[in-house]
Amino acid sequence: MPSHRYRSVFERVDVPLTGRTWPGNRFEAAPLWVPVDLRDGNQALAEPMDTARKTKMFDLFIRMGYKEIEVAYPSASQTDFDFVRSLAARDDIPEDVTVSVFTPARPELIERTFESVVGLPNVLVHLYTATAPAWRDLVLRGSRAEVEALVEDAAELVAKLAGRRAGGAGRMRFEFSPEVFNLTEPDYVLEVCDRVTEIWDACADRPVVHNLPATVEVATPNVYADQIEYMSRNLARREHVILSVHPHNDRGTGVACAELAVLAGAQRVEGCLFGNGERTGNVDLVTLALNLHAQGVDPMVDFSDIDAVKSVVEECNRIEVHPRHPYGGELVYTAFSGTHQDAISKGMAHHEARAAELGVAASAAPWDVPYLPIDPADVGRSYEGVIRVNSQSGKGGMAYLLRTHYGVDLPKDFQPVFSKVVQRATDEHGREMEPKDLWELFRATYLAPGEDGAWTLAESGFEETAPGEHHATVVLNRTDGSDVRVAGSGNGPLSALTAALAEAGIRIEVLDYTQQALKAGVDSAAVCYLRCRVEGREVWGVGLDTSVLTATVRAAMSAVNQR
Repeated sequence: MPSHRYRSVFERVDVPLTGRTWPGNRFEAAPLWVPVDLRDGNQALAEPMDTARKTKMFDLFIRMGYKEIEVAYPSASQTDFDFVRSLAARDDIPEDVTVSVFTPARPELIERTFESVVGLPNVLVHLYTATAPAWRDLVLRGSRAEVEALVEDAAELVAKLAGRRAGGAGRMRFEFSPEVFNLTEPDYVLEVCDRVTEIWDACADRPVVHNLPATVEVATPNVYADQIEYMSRNLARREHVILSVHPHNDRGTGVACAELAVLAGAQRVEGCLFGNGERTGNVDLVTLALNLHAQGVDPMVDFSDIDAVKSVVEECNRIEVHPRHPYGGELVYTAFSGTHQDAISKGMAHHEARAAELGVAASAAPWDVPYLPIDPADVGRSYEGVIRVNSQSGKGGMAYLLRTHYGVDLPKDFQPVFSKVVQRATDEHGREMEPKDLWELFRATYLAPGEDGAWTLAESGFEETAPGEHHATVVLNRTDGSDVRVAGSGNGPLSALTAALAEAGIRIEVLDYTQQALKAGVDSAAVCYLRCRVEGREVWGVGLDTSVLTATVRAAMSAVNQR
Protein backbone atom coordinates (compact mmCIF):
# COMPACT_ATOMS: atom_id res chain seq x y z
CA MET A 1 0.00 0.00 0.00
CA PRO A 2 1.31 3.51 -0.83
CA SER A 3 1.58 4.74 2.75
CA HIS A 4 4.36 7.15 1.75
CA ARG A 5 1.70 9.44 0.21
CA TYR A 6 0.41 10.50 3.64
CA ARG A 7 1.87 12.84 6.24
CA SER A 8 1.60 12.38 9.97
CA VAL A 9 -0.47 14.88 11.88
CA PHE A 10 2.69 16.36 13.39
CA GLU A 11 3.83 17.42 9.91
CA ARG A 12 0.45 19.06 9.26
CA VAL A 13 -0.24 21.04 12.44
CA ASP A 14 1.75 22.26 15.42
CA VAL A 15 0.71 21.03 18.88
CA PRO A 16 2.42 23.49 21.22
CA LEU A 17 1.16 22.15 24.56
CA THR A 18 3.77 21.30 27.20
CA GLY A 19 3.19 20.21 30.76
CA ARG A 20 -0.16 18.61 29.98
CA THR A 21 -2.41 17.90 32.97
CA TRP A 22 -5.28 15.93 31.39
CA PRO A 23 -3.72 12.44 31.90
CA GLY A 24 -4.14 12.81 35.66
CA ASN A 25 -7.75 14.01 35.57
CA ARG A 26 -10.81 11.87 36.29
CA PHE A 27 -14.48 11.99 35.42
CA GLU A 28 -16.52 13.34 38.31
CA ALA A 29 -19.61 14.58 36.46
CA ALA A 30 -21.17 14.35 33.03
CA PRO A 31 -20.55 17.13 30.49
CA LEU A 32 -23.44 18.80 28.68
CA TRP A 33 -24.51 16.38 25.94
CA VAL A 34 -25.84 17.88 22.71
CA PRO A 35 -27.43 15.46 20.22
CA VAL A 36 -26.92 16.64 16.65
CA ASP A 37 -28.82 13.76 15.01
CA LEU A 38 -31.43 16.14 13.58
CA ARG A 39 -28.83 18.27 11.81
CA ASP A 40 -25.41 16.68 11.36
CA GLY A 41 -26.76 13.15 11.53
CA ASN A 42 -29.63 14.02 9.21
CA GLN A 43 -27.22 15.42 6.61
CA ALA A 44 -25.54 12.00 6.49
CA LEU A 45 -28.72 10.04 5.69
CA ALA A 46 -29.49 8.67 2.25
CA GLU A 47 -33.11 9.58 3.01
CA PRO A 48 -33.12 12.73 5.18
CA MET A 49 -35.82 12.86 7.83
CA ASP A 50 -39.15 14.50 7.16
CA THR A 51 -40.92 16.54 9.83
CA ALA A 52 -42.71 13.51 11.28
CA ARG A 53 -39.49 11.55 11.80
CA LYS A 54 -37.66 14.62 13.12
CA THR A 55 -40.47 15.27 15.57
CA LYS A 56 -40.38 11.69 16.81
CA MET A 57 -36.64 11.91 17.47
CA PHE A 58 -36.89 15.36 19.04
CA ASP A 59 -39.56 14.07 21.44
CA LEU A 60 -37.27 11.14 22.30
CA PHE A 61 -34.49 13.57 23.24
CA ILE A 62 -36.89 15.49 25.49
CA ARG A 63 -38.00 12.29 27.27
CA MET A 64 -34.39 11.23 27.77
CA GLY A 65 -33.53 14.52 29.44
CA TYR A 66 -31.31 16.32 26.93
CA LYS A 67 -31.19 20.06 27.68
CA GLU A 68 -29.75 21.33 24.41
CA ILE A 69 -30.72 19.87 21.04
CA GLU A 70 -29.41 20.86 17.63
CA VAL A 71 -32.48 20.57 15.44
CA ALA A 72 -31.75 21.78 11.91
CA TYR A 73 -29.77 23.60 9.26
CA PRO A 74 -32.75 25.88 8.47
CA SER A 75 -31.24 27.53 5.41
CA ALA A 76 -30.37 24.20 3.80
CA SER A 77 -33.89 23.11 2.85
CA GLN A 78 -37.53 24.01 3.20
CA THR A 79 -38.02 20.80 5.21
CA ASP A 80 -35.49 21.90 7.81
CA PHE A 81 -36.92 25.42 7.94
CA ASP A 82 -40.46 24.10 8.35
CA PHE A 83 -39.39 21.75 11.15
CA VAL A 84 -37.98 24.65 13.17
CA ARG A 85 -41.19 26.55 12.58
CA SER A 86 -43.16 23.55 13.83
CA LEU A 87 -41.18 23.66 17.08
CA ALA A 88 -41.91 27.37 17.45
CA ALA A 89 -45.61 26.58 17.25
CA ARG A 90 -45.47 24.13 20.15
CA ASP A 91 -46.11 25.02 23.77
CA ASP A 92 -44.84 21.81 25.37
CA ILE A 93 -41.05 22.25 25.05
CA PRO A 94 -39.64 22.37 28.60
CA GLU A 95 -38.41 25.75 29.77
CA ASP A 96 -34.91 24.41 30.46
CA VAL A 97 -34.42 23.04 26.92
CA THR A 98 -32.50 25.08 24.33
CA VAL A 99 -33.06 24.59 20.60
CA SER A 100 -29.89 24.96 18.51
CA VAL A 101 -29.85 25.90 14.82
CA PHE A 102 -26.85 25.72 12.50
CA THR A 103 -25.72 28.23 9.89
CA PRO A 104 -22.69 28.86 7.68
CA ALA A 105 -21.01 32.28 7.85
CA ARG A 106 -22.94 33.70 4.89
CA PRO A 107 -25.22 36.73 5.41
CA GLU A 108 -28.27 35.49 3.48
CA LEU A 109 -28.13 32.08 5.24
CA ILE A 110 -27.74 33.70 8.67
CA GLU A 111 -30.78 35.87 8.01
CA ARG A 112 -32.81 32.85 6.88
CA THR A 113 -31.78 31.05 10.05
CA PHE A 114 -33.01 33.91 12.24
CA GLU A 115 -36.33 33.88 10.39
CA SER A 116 -36.79 30.24 11.34
CA VAL A 117 -36.42 30.72 15.11
CA VAL A 118 -38.95 33.52 15.60
CA GLY A 119 -41.13 32.55 18.54
CA LEU A 120 -38.80 29.96 20.04
CA PRO A 121 -38.11 30.77 23.72
CA ASN A 122 -34.54 29.47 24.13
CA VAL A 123 -32.30 29.48 21.07
CA LEU A 124 -28.64 28.83 20.34
CA VAL A 125 -27.42 30.10 16.96
CA HIS A 126 -24.51 27.94 15.83
CA LEU A 127 -22.20 29.69 13.37
CA TYR A 128 -19.44 27.79 11.56
CA THR A 129 -16.60 28.38 9.13
CA ALA A 130 -13.78 26.08 8.09
CA THR A 131 -10.41 27.40 9.27
CA ALA A 132 -7.82 24.71 8.36
CA PRO A 133 -5.24 25.52 5.63
CA ALA A 134 -6.51 23.05 3.02
CA TRP A 135 -10.07 24.34 3.42
CA ARG A 136 -8.94 27.98 3.33
CA ASP A 137 -6.89 27.38 0.19
CA LEU A 138 -9.14 24.99 -1.73
CA VAL A 139 -12.68 25.73 -0.55
CA LEU A 140 -12.84 29.30 0.73
CA ARG A 141 -9.90 30.51 -1.37
CA GLY A 142 -8.92 33.09 1.21
CA SER A 143 -5.90 34.01 3.32
CA ARG A 144 -5.84 33.79 7.10
CA ALA A 145 -6.81 37.45 7.34
CA GLU A 146 -9.60 37.10 4.79
CA VAL A 147 -11.16 34.09 6.51
CA GLU A 148 -10.93 35.85 9.87
CA ALA A 149 -12.66 38.88 8.38
CA LEU A 150 -15.40 36.62 7.02
CA VAL A 151 -15.93 35.20 10.53
CA GLU A 152 -15.95 38.66 12.09
CA ASP A 153 -18.57 39.92 9.66
CA ALA A 154 -20.76 36.88 10.27
CA ALA A 155 -20.43 37.12 14.05
CA GLU A 156 -21.35 40.81 13.93
CA LEU A 157 -24.41 40.06 11.82
CA VAL A 158 -25.50 37.37 14.30
CA ALA A 159 -25.14 39.85 17.16
CA LYS A 160 -27.01 42.52 15.22
CA LEU A 161 -29.95 40.24 14.34
CA ALA A 162 -30.11 38.97 17.91
CA GLY A 163 -30.30 42.57 19.09
CA ARG A 164 -33.40 43.08 16.94
CA ARG A 165 -35.13 40.13 18.59
CA ALA A 166 -38.24 41.47 20.30
CA GLY A 167 -38.06 41.98 24.04
CA GLY A 168 -39.41 39.05 26.01
CA ALA A 169 -38.86 36.75 23.04
CA GLY A 170 -36.71 34.45 25.14
CA ARG A 171 -33.05 33.76 25.61
CA MET A 172 -30.61 33.63 22.72
CA ARG A 173 -27.02 32.45 22.93
CA PHE A 174 -24.30 31.88 20.34
CA GLU A 175 -21.90 29.12 19.32
CA PHE A 176 -18.94 29.24 16.97
CA SER A 177 -17.27 26.23 15.33
CA PRO A 178 -13.95 26.63 13.54
CA GLU A 179 -14.53 23.60 11.34
CA VAL A 180 -11.55 21.24 11.04
CA PHE A 181 -10.18 22.78 14.22
CA ASN A 182 -7.85 19.82 14.72
CA LEU A 183 -5.93 20.68 11.51
CA THR A 184 -5.91 24.46 12.08
CA GLU A 185 -2.83 26.33 13.32
CA PRO A 186 -3.26 26.75 17.11
CA ASP A 187 -2.31 30.43 17.15
CA TYR A 188 -4.75 31.20 14.34
CA VAL A 189 -7.75 29.34 15.73
CA LEU A 190 -7.14 30.93 19.14
CA GLU A 191 -7.03 34.37 17.52
CA VAL A 192 -10.28 33.79 15.60
CA CYS A 193 -12.15 32.35 18.61
CA ASP A 194 -11.04 35.20 20.89
CA ARG A 195 -12.21 37.73 18.33
CA VAL A 196 -15.66 36.04 18.19
CA THR A 197 -15.79 36.03 22.00
CA GLU A 198 -15.18 39.77 21.93
CA ILE A 199 -17.80 40.48 19.26
CA TRP A 200 -20.43 38.47 21.11
CA ASP A 201 -19.36 40.03 24.43
CA ALA A 202 -19.26 36.78 26.37
CA CYS A 203 -20.32 37.24 29.98
CA ALA A 204 -21.77 35.30 32.89
CA ASP A 205 -25.35 35.85 31.71
CA ARG A 206 -24.60 34.91 28.12
CA PRO A 207 -21.58 32.60 27.82
CA VAL A 208 -20.29 31.85 24.35
CA VAL A 209 -19.87 28.26 23.15
CA HIS A 210 -16.68 27.56 21.27
CA ASN A 211 -17.04 24.18 19.63
CA LEU A 212 -13.78 22.63 18.45
CA PRO A 213 -14.50 19.84 15.94
CA ALA A 214 -12.26 17.00 14.94
CA THR A 215 -14.11 17.23 11.63
CA VAL A 216 -11.85 14.63 10.05
CA GLU A 217 -10.14 12.47 12.62
CA VAL A 218 -6.43 12.40 11.74
CA ALA A 219 -4.53 11.66 14.96
CA THR A 220 -4.49 9.55 18.06
CA PRO A 221 -6.83 10.79 20.81
CA ASN A 222 -4.00 12.13 22.97
CA VAL A 223 -3.17 14.70 20.26
CA TYR A 224 -6.76 15.99 20.28
CA ALA A 225 -6.64 16.16 24.08
CA ASP A 226 -3.47 18.25 23.89
CA GLN A 227 -5.14 20.59 21.41
CA ILE A 228 -8.19 20.99 23.66
CA GLU A 229 -6.12 21.63 26.78
CA TYR A 230 -4.08 24.23 24.91
CA MET A 231 -7.27 26.07 23.95
CA SER A 232 -8.77 25.69 27.42
CA ARG A 233 -5.69 27.27 28.97
CA ASN A 234 -5.42 30.15 26.52
CA LEU A 235 -8.92 31.23 25.47
CA ALA A 236 -9.80 34.78 26.47
CA ARG A 237 -12.65 35.20 28.98
CA ARG A 238 -12.35 31.50 29.70
CA GLU A 239 -14.80 31.69 32.60
CA HIS A 240 -17.45 32.93 30.15
CA VAL A 241 -16.70 30.34 27.45
CA ILE A 242 -18.30 26.90 27.29
CA LEU A 243 -15.68 24.74 25.61
CA SER A 244 -17.33 22.16 23.37
CA VAL A 245 -16.06 19.30 21.20
CA HIS A 246 -17.48 17.56 18.16
CA PRO A 247 -15.39 14.47 17.32
CA HIS A 248 -15.90 12.41 14.20
CA ASN A 249 -14.85 8.79 13.94
CA ASP A 250 -12.65 8.46 10.85
CA ARG A 251 -9.99 6.54 12.79
CA GLY A 252 -12.52 4.69 14.92
CA THR A 253 -11.46 6.54 18.07
CA GLY A 254 -14.19 9.18 18.29
CA VAL A 255 -15.31 8.01 21.73
CA ALA A 256 -11.75 8.08 23.06
CA CYS A 257 -11.23 11.56 21.58
CA ALA A 258 -14.34 12.86 23.33
CA GLU A 259 -13.45 11.31 26.67
CA LEU A 260 -9.89 12.63 26.65
CA ALA A 261 -11.12 16.03 25.47
CA VAL A 262 -13.41 16.27 28.51
CA LEU A 263 -10.48 15.37 30.75
CA ALA A 264 -8.57 18.15 28.98
CA GLY A 265 -11.16 20.83 29.72
CA ALA A 266 -14.14 20.37 27.41
CA GLN A 267 -17.48 20.99 29.12
CA ARG A 268 -19.83 20.04 26.30
CA VAL A 269 -19.94 17.20 23.73
CA GLU A 270 -21.84 17.13 20.44
CA GLY A 271 -22.63 13.76 18.92
CA CYS A 272 -25.33 11.35 17.75
CA LEU A 273 -27.14 8.42 19.28
CA PHE A 274 -25.32 5.28 18.13
CA GLY A 275 -22.86 7.45 16.18
CA ASN A 276 -24.65 8.22 12.91
CA GLY A 277 -22.92 10.85 10.76
CA GLU A 278 -20.92 11.50 7.60
CA ARG A 279 -18.33 8.89 6.61
CA THR A 280 -17.66 6.77 9.72
CA GLY A 281 -19.94 8.91 11.82
CA ASN A 282 -20.11 11.35 14.71
CA VAL A 283 -19.09 10.38 18.21
CA ASP A 284 -21.63 8.06 19.83
CA LEU A 285 -23.51 9.67 22.73
CA VAL A 286 -24.89 6.30 23.86
CA THR A 287 -21.44 4.84 24.43
CA LEU A 288 -20.14 8.02 26.05
CA ALA A 289 -23.02 8.28 28.51
CA LEU A 290 -23.04 4.61 29.48
CA ASN A 291 -19.27 4.58 29.84
CA LEU A 292 -19.79 7.12 32.63
CA HIS A 293 -22.62 5.04 34.10
CA ALA A 294 -20.27 2.03 34.19
CA GLN A 295 -17.80 4.12 36.23
CA GLY A 296 -20.41 5.15 38.80
CA VAL A 297 -21.00 8.64 37.33
CA ASP A 298 -24.58 9.69 36.56
CA PRO A 299 -24.71 10.47 32.79
CA MET A 300 -27.75 12.76 33.37
CA VAL A 301 -29.68 11.22 30.48
CA ASP A 302 -32.04 8.26 30.66
CA PHE A 303 -31.11 5.03 28.89
CA SER A 304 -33.21 2.79 31.15
CA ASP A 305 -35.05 1.44 28.07
CA ILE A 306 -32.29 1.26 25.50
CA ASP A 307 -34.29 -0.90 23.11
CA ALA A 308 -36.99 1.77 22.90
CA VAL A 309 -34.30 4.39 22.17
CA LYS A 310 -32.76 2.14 19.54
CA SER A 311 -36.14 1.51 17.93
CA VAL A 312 -36.81 5.24 17.45
CA VAL A 313 -33.29 5.88 16.12
CA GLU A 314 -33.53 3.00 13.64
CA GLU A 315 -36.95 4.11 12.46
CA CYS A 316 -35.93 7.76 12.02
CA ASN A 317 -32.51 7.08 10.47
CA ARG A 318 -33.61 4.00 8.54
CA ILE A 319 -30.30 2.46 9.54
CA GLU A 320 -30.07 -0.61 11.78
CA VAL A 321 -27.86 -0.53 14.87
CA HIS A 322 -25.13 -3.17 14.62
CA PRO A 323 -25.76 -6.19 16.90
CA ARG A 324 -22.31 -5.69 18.47
CA HIS A 325 -22.71 -1.95 19.02
CA PRO A 326 -21.65 -1.07 22.59
CA TYR A 327 -24.45 -1.17 25.16
CA GLY A 328 -27.31 -1.12 22.62
CA GLY A 329 -26.55 -3.93 20.18
CA GLU A 330 -28.68 -7.05 20.25
CA LEU A 331 -25.75 -9.30 21.23
CA VAL A 332 -23.63 -7.12 23.52
CA TYR A 333 -24.83 -8.81 26.71
CA THR A 334 -24.76 -12.29 25.16
CA ALA A 335 -22.09 -14.94 25.65
CA PHE A 336 -21.69 -17.97 23.38
CA SER A 337 -18.18 -18.93 24.56
CA GLY A 338 -18.04 -21.63 27.21
CA THR A 339 -15.47 -19.85 29.39
CA HIS A 340 -17.47 -16.62 29.29
CA GLN A 341 -20.69 -18.45 30.10
CA ASP A 342 -19.19 -20.24 33.07
CA ALA A 343 -17.84 -16.98 34.52
CA ILE A 344 -21.12 -15.12 33.95
CA SER A 345 -23.19 -17.93 35.46
CA LYS A 346 -21.05 -18.00 38.59
CA GLY A 347 -21.01 -14.21 38.75
CA MET A 348 -24.79 -13.98 38.53
CA ALA A 349 -25.21 -16.56 41.28
CA HIS A 350 -22.74 -14.65 43.48
CA HIS A 351 -24.54 -11.37 42.76
CA GLU A 352 -27.89 -12.78 43.86
CA ALA A 353 -26.33 -14.23 47.01
CA ARG A 354 -24.58 -10.93 47.77
CA ALA A 355 -27.84 -9.00 47.36
CA ALA A 356 -29.52 -11.39 49.81
CA GLU A 357 -26.70 -10.89 52.32
CA LEU A 358 -27.09 -7.12 52.07
CA GLY A 359 -30.86 -7.36 52.33
CA VAL A 360 -31.42 -5.41 49.10
CA ALA A 361 -32.92 -6.14 45.71
CA ALA A 362 -30.51 -7.53 43.12
CA SER A 363 -31.04 -4.33 41.09
CA ALA A 364 -29.64 -2.26 43.98
CA ALA A 365 -26.64 -4.42 44.91
CA PRO A 366 -23.09 -3.51 43.80
CA TRP A 367 -22.38 -5.00 40.38
CA ASP A 368 -19.32 -7.16 39.78
CA VAL A 369 -20.18 -9.88 37.26
CA PRO A 370 -17.42 -11.09 34.89
CA TYR A 371 -17.73 -10.02 31.25
CA LEU A 372 -20.71 -7.71 31.90
CA PRO A 373 -19.48 -4.13 32.54
CA ILE A 374 -23.01 -3.06 33.53
CA ASP A 375 -26.12 -4.90 34.67
CA PRO A 376 -28.21 -5.41 31.49
CA ALA A 377 -31.29 -4.63 33.58
CA ASP A 378 -30.02 -1.04 34.00
CA VAL A 379 -30.83 -0.42 30.35
CA GLY A 380 -34.02 -2.44 30.28
CA ARG A 381 -32.57 -5.71 29.00
CA SER A 382 -33.66 -9.03 30.51
CA TYR A 383 -31.22 -11.79 31.42
CA GLU A 384 -32.89 -14.08 28.89
CA GLY A 385 -30.32 -13.46 26.18
CA VAL A 386 -27.21 -13.20 28.37
CA ILE A 387 -26.20 -16.81 27.70
CA ARG A 388 -26.94 -18.58 24.43
CA VAL A 389 -25.72 -22.01 23.42
CA ASN A 390 -24.03 -23.09 20.20
CA SER A 391 -21.09 -25.32 19.29
CA GLN A 392 -18.66 -22.93 21.00
CA SER A 393 -20.45 -23.11 24.32
CA GLY A 394 -19.50 -25.07 27.41
CA LYS A 395 -21.07 -26.72 30.40
CA GLY A 396 -21.75 -23.47 32.26
CA GLY A 397 -23.95 -22.01 29.54
CA MET A 398 -26.34 -24.90 29.07
CA ALA A 399 -26.51 -25.42 32.85
CA TYR A 400 -27.42 -21.75 33.33
CA LEU A 401 -30.20 -21.92 30.75
CA LEU A 402 -31.73 -25.08 32.18
CA ARG A 403 -31.59 -23.61 35.67
CA THR A 404 -33.07 -20.21 34.78
CA HIS A 405 -35.74 -21.49 32.36
CA TYR A 406 -36.69 -24.86 33.86
CA GLY A 407 -35.42 -24.80 37.43
CA VAL A 408 -33.16 -27.81 36.80
CA ASP A 409 -29.84 -27.30 38.60
CA LEU A 410 -27.50 -29.88 37.09
CA PRO A 411 -24.95 -31.37 39.52
CA LYS A 412 -21.45 -30.10 38.90
CA ASP A 413 -20.09 -33.52 37.93
CA PHE A 414 -22.99 -34.10 35.55
CA GLN A 415 -22.58 -30.81 33.65
CA PRO A 416 -19.57 -31.87 31.51
CA VAL A 417 -21.35 -35.13 30.65
CA PHE A 418 -24.47 -33.41 29.31
CA SER A 419 -22.32 -30.69 27.75
CA LYS A 420 -20.80 -33.30 25.42
CA VAL A 421 -24.28 -34.37 24.39
CA VAL A 422 -25.16 -30.73 23.62
CA GLN A 423 -21.97 -30.17 21.67
CA ARG A 424 -22.54 -33.25 19.53
CA ALA A 425 -26.00 -31.94 18.70
CA THR A 426 -24.83 -28.41 17.87
CA ASP A 427 -21.91 -29.70 15.81
CA GLU A 428 -24.32 -31.88 13.87
CA HIS A 429 -26.83 -29.17 12.90
CA GLY A 430 -24.61 -26.08 13.28
CA ARG A 431 -27.32 -23.97 14.86
CA GLU A 432 -27.84 -22.20 18.15
CA MET A 433 -29.88 -24.13 20.73
CA GLU A 434 -32.77 -22.30 22.33
CA PRO A 435 -33.65 -23.16 25.96
CA LYS A 436 -36.59 -25.27 24.75
CA ASP A 437 -34.20 -27.21 22.47
CA LEU A 438 -31.87 -27.87 25.41
CA TRP A 439 -34.76 -29.07 27.52
CA GLU A 440 -35.98 -31.42 24.79
CA LEU A 441 -32.45 -32.83 24.36
CA PHE A 442 -32.15 -33.30 28.12
CA ARG A 443 -35.55 -34.97 28.25
CA ALA A 444 -34.85 -37.29 25.31
CA THR A 445 -31.36 -38.26 26.52
CA TYR A 446 -31.99 -38.79 30.24
CA LEU A 447 -35.67 -38.60 31.21
CA ALA A 448 -37.28 -40.66 28.43
CA PRO A 449 -35.01 -43.72 28.97
CA GLY A 450 -36.28 -43.94 32.55
CA GLU A 451 -39.76 -44.66 31.27
CA ASP A 452 -39.19 -46.34 27.93
CA GLY A 453 -36.06 -48.25 26.97
CA ALA A 454 -34.54 -51.68 26.53
CA TRP A 455 -35.78 -52.44 30.05
CA THR A 456 -39.11 -51.00 31.18
CA LEU A 457 -40.38 -51.07 34.74
CA ALA A 458 -43.92 -52.44 34.41
CA GLU A 459 -44.66 -52.83 38.11
CA SER A 460 -42.86 -51.97 41.34
CA GLY A 461 -43.52 -52.22 45.03
CA PHE A 462 -41.48 -51.11 48.02
CA GLU A 463 -41.92 -51.79 51.71
CA GLU A 464 -39.91 -51.29 54.86
CA THR A 465 -39.73 -54.74 56.42
CA ALA A 466 -37.79 -53.62 59.51
CA PRO A 467 -35.97 -50.48 60.64
CA GLY A 468 -33.27 -49.89 58.04
CA GLU A 469 -34.42 -52.84 55.89
CA HIS A 470 -36.33 -52.41 52.64
CA HIS A 471 -37.73 -54.89 50.13
CA ALA A 472 -38.44 -54.26 46.45
CA THR A 473 -40.55 -56.34 44.05
CA VAL A 474 -40.47 -55.35 40.40
CA VAL A 475 -41.67 -56.57 37.03
CA LEU A 476 -39.42 -55.72 34.08
CA ASN A 477 -40.42 -55.75 30.42
CA ARG A 478 -37.87 -56.60 27.77
CA THR A 479 -37.97 -55.17 24.26
CA ASP A 480 -38.96 -58.65 22.97
CA GLY A 481 -42.15 -58.38 25.06
CA SER A 482 -41.22 -60.90 27.76
CA ASP A 483 -41.54 -60.14 31.47
CA VAL A 484 -39.17 -60.78 34.37
CA ARG A 485 -40.39 -60.68 37.99
CA VAL A 486 -37.58 -60.19 40.51
CA ALA A 487 -37.12 -59.01 44.10
CA GLY A 488 -34.34 -57.69 46.27
CA SER A 489 -33.59 -56.23 49.69
CA GLY A 490 -31.33 -53.48 50.95
CA ASN A 491 -30.91 -50.71 53.53
CA GLY A 492 -33.08 -48.36 51.48
CA PRO A 493 -35.46 -48.39 48.52
CA LEU A 494 -32.67 -47.66 46.03
CA SER A 495 -30.37 -50.42 47.28
CA ALA A 496 -33.35 -52.83 47.32
CA LEU A 497 -34.07 -51.90 43.68
CA THR A 498 -30.45 -52.45 42.58
CA ALA A 499 -30.51 -55.84 44.30
CA ALA A 500 -33.68 -56.77 42.42
CA LEU A 501 -32.15 -55.64 39.13
CA ALA A 502 -29.12 -57.82 39.85
CA GLU A 503 -31.49 -60.79 40.08
CA ALA A 504 -32.50 -59.96 36.49
CA GLY A 505 -28.86 -59.95 35.43
CA ILE A 506 -28.53 -56.15 35.38
CA ARG A 507 -25.45 -55.20 37.37
CA ILE A 508 -25.82 -51.59 38.57
CA GLU A 509 -23.73 -49.87 41.24
CA VAL A 510 -24.80 -46.45 42.49
CA LEU A 511 -21.76 -44.17 42.87
CA ASP A 512 -23.47 -40.89 43.66
CA TYR A 513 -27.02 -39.65 44.35
CA THR A 514 -28.34 -36.08 44.09
CA GLN A 515 -31.90 -34.96 44.72
CA GLN A 516 -33.43 -31.50 44.29
CA ALA A 517 -36.79 -29.81 44.32
CA LEU A 518 -37.55 -27.98 41.12
CA LYS A 519 -37.93 -24.20 41.38
CA ALA A 520 -40.01 -23.52 38.25
CA GLY A 521 -40.65 -24.36 34.64
CA VAL A 522 -42.03 -27.93 34.73
CA ASP A 523 -44.93 -29.71 36.43
CA SER A 524 -42.82 -32.30 38.25
CA ALA A 525 -41.75 -31.46 41.77
CA ALA A 526 -38.51 -33.39 42.17
CA VAL A 527 -35.53 -34.46 40.12
CA CYS A 528 -33.03 -37.20 41.02
CA TYR A 529 -29.61 -37.79 39.48
CA LEU A 530 -27.74 -41.07 39.77
CA ARG A 531 -24.14 -41.59 38.78
CA CYS A 532 -23.84 -45.33 38.31
CA ARG A 533 -21.64 -48.10 37.02
CA VAL A 534 -23.75 -50.34 34.75
CA GLU A 535 -22.16 -53.40 33.21
CA GLY A 536 -18.76 -51.83 33.90
CA ARG A 537 -19.59 -48.45 32.27
CA GLU A 538 -20.04 -45.22 34.22
CA VAL A 539 -23.31 -43.55 33.22
CA TRP A 540 -25.81 -41.04 34.56
CA GLY A 541 -29.51 -41.50 34.98
CA VAL A 542 -32.09 -38.80 35.70
CA GLY A 543 -35.67 -39.10 36.88
CA LEU A 544 -38.53 -36.59 37.32
CA ASP A 545 -41.75 -37.03 39.23
CA THR A 546 -43.93 -35.52 41.93
CA SER A 547 -42.82 -38.46 44.11
CA VAL A 548 -39.18 -38.53 45.17
CA LEU A 549 -39.25 -42.35 45.26
CA THR A 550 -40.68 -42.59 41.75
CA ALA A 551 -38.13 -40.04 40.49
CA THR A 552 -35.36 -42.17 42.04
CA VAL A 553 -36.64 -45.35 40.43
CA ARG A 554 -36.87 -43.62 37.05
CA ALA A 555 -33.31 -42.32 37.44
CA ALA A 556 -32.11 -45.90 38.03
CA MET A 557 -33.93 -47.16 34.94
CA SER A 558 -32.57 -44.19 32.97
CA ALA A 559 -29.05 -45.30 33.90
CA VAL A 560 -29.81 -48.91 32.99
CA ASN A 561 -31.04 -47.87 29.55
CA GLN A 562 -28.18 -45.51 28.66
CA ARG A 563 -26.26 -46.55 25.56
